[in-house]
Amino acid sequence: MIKYLGKRIARSLLTLVIILTVVFCLLRLMPIEGYFQNFDKMTSQQIQVSLKEMGLTDPLPVQILRFFKGLLQGDLGVSRIYRANVPVSEVLADKIPVSLKLGGWSMIVSLFVGLPLGALMARYKYQWFDRIGTLFIVCIQAVPAAVYFLYIQLYGTSLINVGLLFQMDNPKYWVLPVISMSLGNIAFYGMWLRRYMVDESNKDYVKLAKAKGMSEGSVMFKHIFRNAFVPLAQYIPTAFLNTVIGSIYIESLYSIPGMGGLLVTVIKKHDNTMVQGIVLLYACVGVLGLLAGDLLMVLLDPRISLGKKEGDR
Repeated sequence: MIKYLGKRIARSLLTLVIILTVVFCLLRLMPIEGYFQNFDKMTSQQIQVSLKEMGLTDPLPVQILRFFKGLLQGDLGVSRIYRANVPVSEVLADKIPVSLKLGGWSMIVSLFVGLPLGALMARYKYQWFDRIGTLFIVCIQAVPAAVYFLYIQLYGTSLINVGLLFQMDNPKYWVLPVISMSLGNIAFYGMWLRRYMVDESNKDYVKLAKAKGMSEGSVMFKHIFRNAFVPLAQYIPTAFLNTVIGSIYIESLYSIPGMGGLLVTVIKKHDNTMVQGIVLLYACVGVLGLLAGDLLMVLLDPRISLGKKEGDR
């Protein structure tokens, strides 16, 4: 287990290094306007002096090494346009708690609705509840998310009597964004948990439990659900972390001052340093989610041995 964990961490770090190197190189191909707040008012000599002071005239390998050296010291750079001369880490520190709150509530709703939905659909397979649940899943999966997001905002604001301008301190203004962010995960958990539970219900241990006289509901929720949840568990950390860092579309739609809206803003403003810092955060979240998913599967099912190859005894 420890050996496997060490290998996974090493591969994850290598993946991060490759992603950040590619992003760093791509951003260096962008117009230099992204490093200046008043580019139109600067002379060519001023631009060249500023570029030299920022180290952007050095060879690309030197810039990459300097970037990773600063990264190890917790230095993500300085915003040049969005908030002039303010460290990127300071800007992100103001935005992360907002997305953390929104994503956390959305994930709680997704789990507490999606998992029971899938379990009940499997329990009452081919009955009216299963058909209604299937219709809901098909609608969420087939219809573009932007469509029902707009409908939720259009009719939801009137239904719960909230304005279009988001208010952080008013709990009512969190309802629609949380519902919007949770719908996709609800459908995902419901669909796959139903499938895994239906597959498990045809296995021999289920038939044996029923032959011993256990009730249908007891077998379904004490045995089938427990085993069916294991393959689904690996997606929960990734989904949670991706939800926590914010939805680009939803945060922009409701003007929520979180990570998603920040990414849209800095891209529009061509603040290359800010874009670089946010991409770093997203990459770390993605890699960490995959690693946590594998570990969660091991904790839930001791039969899984990540330290041995298939066929080993």
